[in-house]
Amino acid sequence: MDNQDRYKNRFGLDGSDKNKAKCAFEHAVDIRKFEIELYWKRATYFWALIAVAFAGFFAILSTEKIQEKELYAYFVAVIGFVFTWAWFLVNRGSKFWQENWENHVGMLEDSVIGPLYKTVLHRPSSSTYIDKFITGPAKVSVSKINQWVSTFTLLIWISLIFQVLPKFSLSAPPSWERICVAIVGLISCFMMCYGGKSNLGPHKHKMRTRKAQIL
Repeated sequence: MDNQDRYKNRFGLDGSDKNKAKCAFEHAVDIRKFEIELYWKRATYFWALIAVAFAGFFAILSTEKIQEKELYAYFVAVIGFVFTWAWFLVNRGSKFWQENWENHVGMLEDSVIGPLYKTVLHRPSSSTYIDKFITGPAKVSVSKINQWVSTFTLLIWISLIFQVLPKFSLSAPPSWERICVAIVGLISCFMMCYGGKSNLGPHKHKMRTRKAQIL
């Protein structure tokens, strides 16, 4: 039995249990919608943090009351970079689980409602350039655009970090504050990549039940 047959057998797509296939399809559709809602809620959350970091960065540079303002602006820029890197990874993680449920819907829908989600209806090609390239619809992935925006924001933070760094000189003493903040930021980004992955392997659980009684 290959994976295709095994999947059909588990969810009743082989005709053994049509009610199971229907219930699985309804749950997959609901969880898919929930994942899409979470995707944009997470994006809003990170945009708020990143906007605050941008505001703090330029506020520090514009004030005259703070000594070593380039140093503090550097700290804020590193924080903004870490926030944006987290947003970049969260976008990819959200897309992973969203596609998981989209794939389930695609597998389950044929026996329940037909190939609705897999069937795309679109306009015929337009003859006008304005409608074709500006006002008309386009096959653009909204989540991919959001991912490119997060990548662009990462590059902006990198440029701002280099902007507030002091000029390099072999005779100048090293700035240990900047070095420590950079190391902490890089370690944080590394741990997000390799320590924040979902566990897709087998899960083993322990169960404990407390006894309750009235004396």
